[in-house]
Amino acid sequence: MDKIKLVYIVSEIGKALAFEWITEELNADKFDLSFILINPINDSLHDFLIAHKVPVLVLYAKSKKDWPGAIMKIYRELKYRKADIVHCHLKDATTLGLIAAKMAGIPARIYTRHHSSLHHIYFPKGVWFDKLNNKLATHIISISGLVKKILIEWEGAPENKITLVPHGFRLEDFERRDEQKISALKEKYNPTGKAPVVGVISRFVEWKGVQYVVPAFKKLLQKYPDALLLLFNAHGDYEHVINEQLKELPQESYKAVRFEPEISSVYKMLDIFIHAPIRDHDEAFGQIYVEALAAGVPSVFTLSGIAPDFIEDKKNAVVVPFMNADAVYEAMNVLLSDKELSAAVARGGKESVQGAFSLNRMMKNLEQLYVQSVH
Repeated sequence: MDKIKLVYIVSEIGKALAFEWITEELNADKFDLSFILINPINDSLHDFLIAHKVPVLVLYAKSKKDWPGAIMKIYRELKYRKADIVHCHLKDATTLGLIAAKMAGIPARIYTRHHSSLHHIYFPKGVWFDKLNNKLATHIISISGLVKKILIEWEGAPENKITLVPHGFRLEDFERRDEQKISALKEKYNPTGKAPVVGVISRFVEWKGVQYVVPAFKKLLQKYPDALLLLFNAHGDYEHVINEQLKELPQESYKAVRFEPEISSVYKMLDIFIHAPIRDHDEAFGQIYVEALAAGVPSVFTLSGIAPDFIEDKKNAVVVPFMNADAVYEAMNVLLSDKELSAAVARGGKESVQGAFSLNRMMKNLEQLYVQSVH
């Protein structure tokens, strides 16, 4: 039986564990995989693919005037590869890839919807492209129930095109402890051993809700004056607001970190993790929900993205209302004062992500869709 020729088209990506995992785990007896990378941020994924002997084409389309040329290059590559399936990821790759695949007569045109309401709320012109993509695709992968709802109810996408495939992870990467890495991170970010340590891994953009965590932590300092707030991915277009809030905290009580590569070990430094998006539809998925629970960190969440699909208050996390700093404070306080509850939600969190978000499950679902899409 001939292998199914599968072409991934991805844009604006650098280091990307998800695509590395897929490359390593995809059944090579069934699928012949290649990549087209559009406007890569760096060479990380390209170099990984070359090292794994996966064919890869890199092209650049920095503005819409470059799109016609890019579409023709993709078209020629798909024809050369005799592609059976294209699977597009992220904004430019999805539109350019689906147009080229339609022109090339590719029978299975799949894209994964990685955003939820972003265009509807912040970039209304982008909704036109979302609807175009929905029309060009033969199959749409929704990464959460919330994204499926937006596709159907907000954009009129046919339900029979949509398949729910949540992200999968190598959860063991977040479960294991690397004491050397943890020790190095503590020396870097908490050399004096402050406690409790509260962690946030969110860009400084309005919808991530960091502006409700900082005042909650300020209040927590009254009860726990030696507490430490660690803010990772601390950059974005809402910096001016959050940085003003941080000025109200003692300088030694927080650290704002733009980038930290060892995020899986960061979780092991934390007593509490917080993720507080301001609306249910802001996150499309929110992988840090899964990562924090896999790492066993007692967590405080608002329910956005994938969270409503599996988070239950005081079973696997403490759930708080949107845009409510007082509720975030109370949740932190209860986890710190009730050790039994803290241990229970940490245990429940680990149990709730096992299986449901395993890499094996995601790969099984993807491969099943690929086979169905060409038969």
